[in-house]
Amino acid sequence: MRRIPFLLASAAAISLTAFTPAVLAQPTAESTSAAESAEQEAASISAFFEVYDRAQLEMSPAAKSYRGIRDDDYGKWTDPSDEAEEARFQLMQDTAADMRATFDKAELDEDDALSFRLYEMMAERSALLHPFSQYAFVFDHRRGAHTSVPAFLINIHRVSELSDAEAYVSRIEGIGPYLDTMTEQARERADAGIMPPDWVYPYVIADIENLLAAGDENAVLEDFRSKILEADLGADIARLDVAANRAWFTQAVPAYERLLAEIKRQQAFAPTDDGVWRLPDGDKYYAARLKSYTTTDLTADEIHNIGLREVERIHGEMRAIMEKVGFEGRLQDFFEFTRTDDRFFYTSREEYIADAREKIDTLGEKMPEFFGTLPEAPMVIKAVEAFREKSAGKAFYQGPSPDGSRPGTYYVNLYNLRDMSKNELEALAYHEGLPGHHLQRTIQTELGDSMAPFRRFGGVTAYTEGWGLYSEELGKDMGFYQDPYSDFGRLGMELWRACRLVVDTGLHSKRWTREEAIDYLAENTPNPQGDIVKAIERYITTPGQATAYMIGKLKIMELRSMAMAELGDDFDYRGFHDAVLLSGPVPLDILEENVEKWVQDTKAS
Repeated sequence: MRRIPFLLASAAAISLTAFTPAVLAQPTAESTSAAESAEQEAASISAFFEVYDRAQLEMSPAAKSYRGIRDDDYGKWTDPSDEAEEARFQLMQDTAADMRATFDKAELDEDDALSFRLYEMMAERSALLHPFSQYAFVFDHRRGAHTSVPAFLINIHRVSELSDAEAYVSRIEGIGPYLDTMTEQARERADAGIMPPDWVYPYVIADIENLLAAGDENAVLEDFRSKILEADLGADIARLDVAANRAWFTQAVPAYERLLAEIKRQQAFAPTDDGVWRLPDGDKYYAARLKSYTTTDLTADEIHNIGLREVERIHGEMRAIMEKVGFEGRLQDFFEFTRTDDRFFYTSREEYIADAREKIDTLGEKMPEFFGTLPEAPMVIKAVEAFREKSAGKAFYQGPSPDGSRPGTYYVNLYNLRDMSKNELEALAYHEGLPGHHLQRTIQTELGDSMAPFRRFGGVTAYTEGWGLYSEELGKDMGFYQDPYSDFGRLGMELWRACRLVVDTGLHSKRWTREEAIDYLAENTPNPQGDIVKAIERYITTPGQATAYMIGKLKIMELRSMAMAELGDDFDYRGFHDAVLLSGPVPLDILEENVEKWVQDTKAS
């Protein structure tokens, strides 16, 4: 059993959003198919996947940086052009075809056969969404290079020697062509009717204007200065500082200004409808996204009805807590009480982070009772950085680098403390930290080279976010949530994910407006108005993703209940959790197979 060396540090720091691997390092002929090299190198399917991984990495300098790789591409951005994206898609599809032609699944051992199936499924999901590759919004209030570029440089680009600093300057210089490529993409898609709703634009404009208004005190240049000082680069510091400033003001700033002009142009004719039903074949697009995110064949109507059922169940459990604390009145009155009374909110960021650290530390002491495999990488807690905290989500997690140079990081958005209830702190900490994303993602990373890289570094949303939501309830099984208001907060977090099933399908299938979705959450959840508005705006621009949490969690709970019923006194949490975690992220039908096999093996032993 591994020990847990936790490093939980409070810091007002930095956030990281998903930065789509995408330079301006052009795909080469050598990287267009893994099969050519595989014929010479692959004595096994493991070697075959290593060849694919190297080909994929050669097309993505950003992905290399996430893994801690510093080579000749360290100063480049991944090519974001449509042509490069098509090349990456074709690499995956060609590799799947080559895999089927090269290997007989029936002759592979158990783990290799699983890798075969998982890669095939991944390629199928990619092909399912490929007809809609132009439907993604290039810039919106939560995603886009206008914020992900600074976040990437601050959080991912490490500087420990002179070459790293020079690569940082090179990346600042590359911001110009990088942003310009995506500005043109956004222009072309908007002119074809693919653009976010009108309310998105003020957010994007504000983020860009805030970055430009910061001048030479912006987050990127401040980060660069701190890193070269910390690296103690001596006489080179002054030269590097001048080079970074020159690159920022001659390359990055003009590109941001061109982007700002384009965003303002689009704002003048942006649509007022919210759901993707307004796009050509929007119903097929949404169905494909639901299938990809949930890894099931559930229809929008089925998911909507599951949500309604779960909302009713959780409301019943909340009424029991309301009675326990002696509150008289309607459930909606209790919601209003918990979302407005001062006792349920912090007055300082430091206090919030300290309490989150204490909760995770305390739970960590009980981890060996429930888990046979534990993470080695440390975890830190940081506040979302100021330059994008207005638009960022309330909390998220960034996994550790495999080389140990970067810890796992739990980011919490403390821009408005009235949006971050004390009641939810415990469940949120368990979801993002332990036993949630930090445990799962770190174990996945630490499974080592014996696992195919696409499994070790990839993800399946229903599995990963289902695990995070499952972890919130697991905290109760582990003996926590002793304060009934904290347990109410746990139910509130679960209710939030149940309501997502209702409002996501409502927006994109049933043609609800943004206001109708906001009203539904206001009536059925205890969350504050700011939380509600931000959530609905997220679901509008990321259709289908929010449904994966509850669908995944329900499957894990279903499988645990089955295992408990089958094994009785022989059921062991540690064995069950190893059965769930040690394959890495998998679609829900594969997860079911894994747990059923563990049950049968346990019976046999």
